[in-house]
Amino acid sequence: MLSFFLMAVAAPTDLTLLDRAAEIFAGAPRGTPGGPLAPIDRRLRLAACGSSPEFTWRSDAHDAIVIRCPDNNGWRIFVTVAAAPAAVQATAVKAEPVIRRGDPVTMEAGRDGFAVSADGIAMNDAAPGARLQIKVEGAKAPVQAIAVEAGKATLPGW
Repeated sequence: MLSFFLMAVAAPTDLTLLDRAAEIFAGAPRGTPGGPLAPIDRRLRLAACGSSPEFTWRSDAHDAIVIRCPDNNGWRIFVTVAAAPAAVQATAVKAEPVIRRGDPVTMEAGRDGFAVSADGIAMNDAAPGARLQIKVEGAKAPVQAIAVEAGKATLPGW
């Protein structure tokens, strides 16, 4: 004997509503910077969710939204977010060199109660905080230093 069972099938989750909710969560419309990149794929057939879907960011980068149904064995999807425009970067003002190629330079390094210095000749120009090479008499290779002020440099890490 054959028995036929009818199962009540709930309507699948409305993807249009999820799209709109993702826009609200992101704070920007779809296709704009900071908003969902594209609509949720209409080929998806997500089971009806017995409670409200939860929206969270995938990471601190806010590059994707995670939408999940908290029901037992619920579904989870990711919605890619359009990249927000990079913050306008201030134009770097090039600092004038305080040490020029050929200048005599005193390199200093030290800690509490300890100091070492050496004199040399700058092999390139350097602004304050920039690295430069200093030729020290008797040394085979130049020494790398950091410009501090005119005629004065320090060794990296000191």
